[in-house]
Formats: sequence, structure tokens, C-alpha cells
Amino acid sequence: MPRVWEVPVRDSTRVRDARVAAEAAAVRAGLDENRAAEAALVATELATNLLKHADGGLILLEVVDGLSAGDDRIPMVQIVAIDHGPGMRDVRGALRDGYSTTSSLGAGLGTCRRVADDFDLHSTVGRGTVALARLGSRRRRGAAARSAGHGVRAGGVNFPLAGAEFSGDAWAWVRADHLTTLVLADGLGHGPEAARASAAAVEELRRVPDLPPAQVMRRMEGALRDTRGAAVAVAQLDASAGRLLFTGVGNIGARLRTGATWQPLLSRPGIVGAYRSATMPQHEVPWGDDCLLVLHSDGLPSRWSPGPAAHSTALDPAVVAAVIVRDASSSARPVRDDTSVAVLSPSSPDHLP
Repeated sequence: MPRVWEVPVRDSTRVRDARVAAEAAAVRAGLDENRAAEAALVATELATNLLKHADGGLILLEVVDGLSAGDDRIPMVQIVAIDHGPGMRDVRGALRDGYSTTSSLGAGLGTCRRVADDFDLHSTVGRGTVALARLGSRRRRGAAARSAGHGVRAGGVNFPLAGAEFSGDAWAWVRADHLTTLVLADGLGHGPEAARASAAAVEELRRVPDLPPAQVMRRMEGALRDTRGAAVAVAQLDASAGRLLFTGVGNIGARLRTGATWQPLLSRPGIVGAYRSATMPQHEVPWGDDCLLVLHSDGLPSRWSPGPAAHSTALDPAVVAAVIVRDASSSARPVRDDTSVAVLSPSSPDHLP
């Protein structure tokens, strides 16, 4: 089930909590002792920076799937630091060794970037900063592993309601030959039983990564029969053909950006696993290098506004997802439900200097 570690960082005692959470996530991901120590270092540094530069924020950890060049799944610890602070005026400076000193470990964001397989950073003056690091059991070059010759990458974030141990939402992406498929599921209710339903949807996709979305959804109807059921959206991209197929059931939001224009992709009402529908519509839309797809559960307000991050062609998709949630919430107005956002975007070279 999708285990999530959410650590609000409001004082120095929570820095240790972030490190302990990273160690637990590393065990779950199967990282060896050295990589687990590096994950703990990154979480500690990012948490310290939240206190130092933003008067606090949030550390979010989960185990996600990385993909090798051969499309094999690689469990990775994903660490995201999110704040509503003043933002960075000098991102290049923040990435230089020695920039982060005084109360920190002295490692700095530059070291975090070097030890992580994937690292990305987005900061807006007056809005805040999102920093992301992923660490797997074996080192890989981030840009090459993300694209793997497919010209597309995916990422997401998952916020459990009120810091719960399990989120009722789950997201994942898989590849099969030239196809890349993204799924987001929202199990009914909250807690372990909701998580079991959404996890069942993800596992069914992994069994049949080459089937089109409508057929995947048919398989999910049976796989979720003995669970609470879930709202599910499945999007499959054939980048070589310039085609995106989409099928959704229930209240999963989906928006496709083409250039500067956004359009919704509509799901039909229902609950996957509750009953078998007579029809399963599948929509086809064109896909190009200027496209970006956002899937989200109903914890995100339906009228969320895409900011500059959602128009970037270079940011890691998980950073885009985290910025979307950050900008739709605040310390005074936290997310109101299990909230997950998953993003599919064209591959792009690292944008960090």
C-alpha cells in the first residue's frame, strides 16, 4: 500500500523526524547502508533549510518507481521539501558548496544534488520553494534514466489527510515498448482500506502495461471487486504516434496543456470495483512536445490555477505536481483530503545550472 511520510517542519526537533522518516523509506526501498545514509543526509539538509530560509515547511517522502533504460522498475526514495517562504533570488548561489552554512550540516543543496539520482528545484520570490531529490539503490544518471529514449517522463506527489500513515490515493507509471501509461487512483474514504483499493488499481496496471486504458479499466473492475472501490484515471501515451488515450471513472481530475491552452479530459461517473459498467469510453487526443498532462484526486480544488511551473518544459514532473498543490493550499488552508497529483510531460534536459 502507498506508505507516505509527511513531516511538518516547524522547529528543530522535526529535523530529526525527517531524517528518521528518510531512513524508514530507505529500508522500504531496499537501499543499502550507504545510500540510506545519503537519503538521511538529504532529508536533514532540506529540513534544516526549511527552518533557516522559510521559517518552516513540509518534508514529504514516499517510495516511487524509477525506470532504468530497460524499463525495469527501480524503487526510489523521493524527498520533497515544500515551503511558502520568501523564495530564492539566487538559485545558482544556493546550489554552490558552502552557500548553506551556520546551523546546517554544511552539506548544502549542491551536495544534495550530487548524491541524488534526480534533483530539481523551483523557487519563486514571494511564493516559496520546492526542492526534490530521488535516491535509488544504485546510482544512475538522472536525465538519461528519465527519458530512456522514450521522450517522456512522469512524476507525482501524494499527501495523506492530516499526516496519516497511509494515503487512500496512489499513482504510478509504467512503460511497455513505445507506450507510457500513467494511473491515478483514489480509494473511497481514508486510511488502510482506501489505500488497499488504490494499490489494487496500480498493481493491475503493472500486470497489463501494454493494454489500452479502456481495457485496463475493465481489468481493474474485477481486481477491485473485493475492495471499497476507487475513482481511477488511466492515460496512455504513444509519443511516436503523437497520441494520448484517456479513460476515467469517478472524480479524478484531468487537464491537458497544449502550448498555453488547457483542456479538461472528462471521466464518466462511477466507482471502479462497485459494479461493471455497460460502456467504457476511451478518449483520444493529440500529443506534442508542448503538451503536459495533470491528473489529480479531489483533494485538490477543482478550480486550481496552473502557475508558471505548470508551463515549464524543463522541471521534473514531481516538482510541477508539488508546486500545484503548494499554490492551492497554505499553512492556514491545508489540503482537505488525501491529495495526489501526477504529471506526464515530454523529456527535457536538466534545467538547473
